[in-house]
Amino acid sequence: MIAILGAGSLGRLWAALLPSEHCAFLPRLSCNQPERNQPRWSFSRQAGLPETRCEYVLVRSVPPSMAPQGFGEARLTASPSLVRTRIPVSRRWLDPIEHVGLLLVTTKAGDTLAALNDWLPHISEDTPVVLFQNGLGSQQAVAERWPGRPILAASTTEGANRPSPDMLVHAGAGDTWVGALTASAANHSASVVQQLAATGLRVHLEENILQRLWQKLVINAGINPFTALLDCPNGDILDSSLYQQNIDGLCREMSLLLQTETSETIAQEVLRERVETVAGSTASNTSSMRADVKAGRKTEIDFINGYLVQCGKRHDIATPVNQMLTERVKAL
Repeated sequence: MIAILGAGSLGRLWAALLPSEHCAFLPRLSCNQPERNQPRWSFSRQAGLPETRCEYVLVRSVPPSMAPQGFGEARLTASPSLVRTRIPVSRRWLDPIEHVGLLLVTTKAGDTLAALNDWLPHISEDTPVVLFQNGLGSQQAVAERWPGRPILAASTTEGANRPSPDMLVHAGAGDTWVGALTASAANHSASVVQQLAATGLRVHLEENILQRLWQKLVINAGINPFTALLDCPNGDILDSSLYQQNIDGLCREMSLLLQTETSETIAQEVLRERVETVAGSTASNTSSMRADVKAGRKTEIDFINGYLVQCGKRHDIATPVNQMLTERVKAL
């Protein structure tokens, strides 16, 4: 059984495309009733729906076969000319006594450690765990907390959003890379990629997943905070004064940190070109950070620009632009 912990946009996308008989959601657990043998299940379900299932409609705008390959290349997005397919989805909430053969964790970065701390005692120690969080920091924290478990990380450019609680839109087809974070995970990587490829999405084995996560971090750090501060879709940031006044400094900081953290040398001009290519190719998309601000949820800024600030402190590299963006997003 493939269990998915986190029923947000990305979790629902994987659940909808994996074989229904082999996939289910895990609820968030709250262990605040020690007098009982089983922890209390604490999670929200949509009103009016059966308590044993998570039901929604998947709207597919782009077939996976149309996805481009490669970091920084244009990602296809929904347009009126594309035929939208509406697929009803019903996935059950997993009974805690069932065997979990693969765990996909699609929670927000800040919730990941606590969610896994609740669930992993109930899951076999050889079950692969795949982390789909934005940014960096949460993945390393999980690998350090459970070094003996097969912990993997994934980086994806799939675009999904929820315009309403009962609808999931797969608005942009992309690629997903999966790689090992702990030593024991290496033996499971190929099998995990094969299982995820059953969705029809493009899934690749990645030998250096941390470098791949850094590449996505650069894009997120260059787009997401600006969309949140300006309350605009991705493409609109490019002509704003806030972006134009800060992007060169931001890319300079990221170039220095990339070289220090990964030994990869990428000029700040190249980083800016990559950020602007993605912002342009996803011009009408709403970033997850903007969506979180609009919904009144805590953002993942601490794991994106905030993570870069912490890296700068470790290496004595000044990060004033990342610091400014982090503070301003937190003040929203």
